Amino acid sequence: MTFPVFHKPAPARRAPRGEPELWALVDCNTFYCSCERLFRPDLAGKPVAVLSNNDGCVVAITPEAKALGFKGGDVFFKREEEYLKAGVAVFSSNYALYGDVSRRVMLAMESVTPEICQYSIDESFIPLRGSLAARAEEIGRTLHDRVADWVGVPVRAGIGATRTLAKLSNHWAKKISRVLHLELGSARLEECLEATAPEDVWGVGRRGGAKLRARGVDNARRLRDMDPADARTLLTVAGQRTVMELRGTQCVTQDLEPQPRRTMISSRSFGAKVETLADLREAVAWHASAAAARLRREGLLAGGISVFLDTGYHSGDPFNTGASAALARPTSSTTELAAAAAEALKACFRSGPRYAKCGVILYEMVSREEADAARGGLFREEPDPRSEGLMRALDAINAKHGKGSIRLLSEGTADPTWAMRRRRLSPVSTTDWGGLPCVKA
Repeated sequence: MTFPVFHKPAPARRAPRGEPELWALVDCNTFYCSCERLFRPDLAGKPVAVLSNNDGCVVAITPEAKALGFKGGDVFFKREEEYLKAGVAVFSSNYALYGDVSRRVMLAMESVTPEICQYSIDESFIPLRGSLAARAEEIGRTLHDRVADWVGVPVRAGIGATRTLAKLSNHWAKKISRVLHLELGSARLEECLEATAPEDVWGVGRRGGAKLRARGVDNARRLRDMDPADARTLLTVAGQRTVMELRGTQCVTQDLEPQPRRTMISSRSFGAKVETLADLREAVAWHASAAAARLRREGLLAGGISVFLDTGYHSGDPFNTGASAALARPTSSTTELAAAAAEALKACFRSGPRYAKCGVILYEMVSREEADAARGGLFREEPDPRSEGLMRALDAINAKHGKGSIRLLSEGTADPTWAMRRRRLSPVSTTDWGGLPCVKA
C-alpha cells in the first residue's frame, strides 16, 4: 500500500455564518482494529481485538470476533486461552500508530471538503452547504473512497439534517449501506427511528434510556414525538435539544474552529505497583517530558504543573495525593517542566502506599503569541534562547531516530520496571523507521 505525501494542513477555516443545510458524520469502522490490519493483510476478514492499557480489557473488536462469542469489555486474562484457541489476533493498544493514522484520515477528508469538525480520534462531523449539500450522497461516497484509497481504513458516512440525525444515519449505515442519507419525512427515516432504542440516540445514554422507557418511550420515534417540555423535565435541556434535533431543528451548536487548549494531562497506569520515590521520579520525569513534547508540537507554553499519585480504587486502602509547582515563566522546556515536576513530587510523596498510577497536569497554557503579549514588565523573565535551541535539537533527533532516542537522565532506562504492560504491541509502521516491515528478496 502506498501512502500519499501529506503536507502540513492549512490553518483551520472559520465556518460561514449560519448552520449548514446538512451534516455528515464520517466514522472509521472498528478503528483500532483497522489500524492493526493496515500492515497485516493476512488479517483481512479475520477476527481481531485490541486491549486497553496494561492489556486489561478488550476495547475494540471486529465483527468476526463477535461472531465467535467475544465482546468488547471482556477481561482478557480471564478469557485469554479462549481468544487464542479461537484464532483471534490480539494486540496491545498502539496509540502512536492510531494517532498517526487518524491524522492521515483527517487529511484525506480535507482534500474533499473545506470544513471538518473532528469529534474523536475516529469520527468527524462535516457540514454540507450549497452544492455540497445538493450532492450529499455523492460527497459521502467520495469521502469513503478517498480514505480507503489513500489510507486503507474503511469508513462509513451518515447524512442528516442535524448532527443527531447524522449520528443516527451513521449508526444504520453499518447495517444498510456504506453511505446512508436519512431524509426528513422519508419512510426509511421512520423505519430507522422505530427500530432504534432510545439509549442508542446520541446524547441519551443508558441512564436516560431507562428514564424514557419508564415513561413508555421505547424507541427513537416516540422520543422525537415527545413534548419538548416533557423531555426537558425528564432529561434536562439536553433532552429537549435531542427531541428538536430528531425533528430536524439544529440545536447542538459546536464551533468548527478548534478551541484553545488550557490544560493537558499525561498519565498512565503502571505495569506493576510502585512504592519507591526513585521509581516515581522516573515515571514523573517521563510524563513531564512527553507533555513538554506535545506542548512544542502545538506551539503552546505552560504556566504551571501538577503531579498526582494514586493507588487505584481496587487497592485495600485507596489513597491519592498531589501537589503543584508554579513556573517562573510560561515554558515548553522539557528540563524546566521535569525539574518543577520533581519538586511537586517531593511535596506530595508519601511512603507506604503501593501506587498504581501517576501523572502530570499542565495548566495556565497559552500560545507563544499570548505569552509575548503578556511579557513586558521590567522583572519578567525572558525565554532562554539556548534552552529553546536545545529543545529544537532534541525534537529533531527524536523525530528522525524515534521517540526516546534522546531523553533526560531522570527518565531512567528505556524499559523500566514500572512501564505499562504491552506484551502484544505491534510496530509503529508509519512514524518509526524501526517499525517498517522488512522484505527479504
